[in-house]
Amino acid sequence: RRMTTIAIIAGKEIQESLRNRWVLATTLLLAALALSLTFLGSAPTGNVGADALEVVVVSLSSLTIFLLPLIALLISHDAIVGEMERGTMILLLSYPVGRHQVILGKFCGHVLILAFATVIGYGAAAAALAISGAAVSAQSWQAFAWMIGTSVMLGAAFVAIGYLISSLVRDRGSAAGAAVGVWLVMVLVFDMALLGVLVVDQGRVVSATVLERLLFLNPTDLYRLANLTGFNVGQFSGMAGLAGSAGLGAGALLFGMAVWIVVPLGVAAVSFARREL
Repeated sequence: RRMTTIAIIAGKEIQESLRNRWVLATTLLLAALALSLTFLGSAPTGNVGADALEVVVVSLSSLTIFLLPLIALLISHDAIVGEMERGTMILLLSYPVGRHQVILGKFCGHVLILAFATVIGYGAAAAALAISGAAVSAQSWQAFAWMIGTSVMLGAAFVAIGYLISSLVRDRGSAAGAAVGVWLVMVLVFDMALLGVLVVDQGRVVSATVLERLLFLNPTDLYRLANLTGFNVGQFSGMAGLAGSAGLGAGALLFGMAVWIVVPLGVAAVSFARREL
């Protein structure tokens, strides 16, 4: 019964996104950028000793860090407060559904939208590369599949953060401002501040172990480590040094990203449950 209700609400979110062209726009944007990076970025592969798909994985991972969190926040920042302003949340809760079911259903719908856009958009680049006849190793295909999976997890983390924002603010304008602020801090400011601390500290206080723990404070850094230091792409991403010094395995990185999904979504559910309509 509960799962059926969640599935119905998720389907409602997907239908609304289809009507608003969110799915089509996101898929086309990711596909266009992925195809551009595929054919423009794979040109020097013969000189660096990497096959074409390895360079594509590095390029798309760097793109995903900036683009996917922004898309996730844009589609989720008004998921709760927007419906409350429009009055549709009161109508939805007049049916026999719990508030946690509303949160989970809407979250699943938005994550499925992002997953569809990511798989189709990035998959188009891989398909074009395969059709072109470029030599691709099995390990490169594994790295590509890993990138798509972790990209969906990164998007889910920022959807959860968007829900947290939407459950705390009082109007859509504040939600939009907070979403942009969170994107700037997590994607740009955090890493620049961390780099500044490392330069000033010179290894006196911030050891390798402390650095590893600090990276767990930002899901984009976990994503970066998961994709740009693993398989055979670390040497082409400029992060080979970090890959050699970091003691974080794939399991720890996935666990960290999962925590960034569960905790914000759980806090959002608690906040929404206590909120007056």
